[in-house]
Amino acid sequence: MSDPVLFETHGAIAVLTLNRPEARNAVDAALGDALRAAVDRIEDDPGIRVGVLCGAGPAFCAGMDLKAFAAGAGDAILNGPGGLGGLVRRARTKPLIAAVHGPALAGGFELALACDMIVAGPGARFGLPEPRRGLIAGAGGVFRLAARIPPHRAAEILLTGRIIDGDEAWSLGLVSRRTDDPDPREAAVALAAEIADCAPLSITATLELMRAAERAAEPALWAENDRLLAPMAGSADAREGAVAFAERRPPRWQGR
Repeated sequence: MSDPVLFETHGAIAVLTLNRPEARNAVDAALGDALRAAVDRIEDDPGIRVGVLCGAGPAFCAGMDLKAFAAGAGDAILNGPGGLGGLVRRARTKPLIAAVHGPALAGGFELALACDMIVAGPGARFGLPEPRRGLIAGAGGVFRLAARIPPHRAAEILLTGRIIDGDEAWSLGLVSRRTDDPDPREAAVALAAEIADCAPLSITATLELMRAAERAAEPALWAENDRLLAPMAGSADAREGAVAFAERRPPRWQGR
């Protein structure tokens, strides 16, 4: 069995690759554990200054593995240390750049939003389609997207589950850099190298200051997120959304 997350280093830069291409890198418990361990490795290694997160195959990440969710693994996937992927609720001291070459949907978009920067290739797609699955974007997507783009634009994207392309994400300020290369990994590593050339104490302090307001607000936001998500995750509509997705048919909502 191949490793669910690949780890390689290029000098002071670590490149993490989500490695479930057959499942569009959907996050199951094993991938979440592996990504958590990889981020821990970056944080614990003084020789690594910047991380790049990318995906194998045609997708960056399709989000939570809904088949695993339907089989009862939702709690392990969403509520392990650090939340989804061991990343969305994790405190970090080193920059992490998402290199998005294809779809980054649902929890996949939330993983990208949990990073400090996003580099997008021409095939990048972003979206939070959870309302179409009987859920909410419960891994930070709602409040992080709402904090980063104009509220009316955030509402339209969040309430319709619409998918946006890299150009629209760029126009909204969600993307740090764009590249014409179908694989944005090289552009992300180049950005990481620019950061790694700077003084590490300066980078750490700058990140801490940038996150200060977010860090102060997030405990209350996570508490409200969890209050709203808990009953929804166990609802008939959430089960129906996951089953309908797996069966490739329209969901039949019951409102309960």
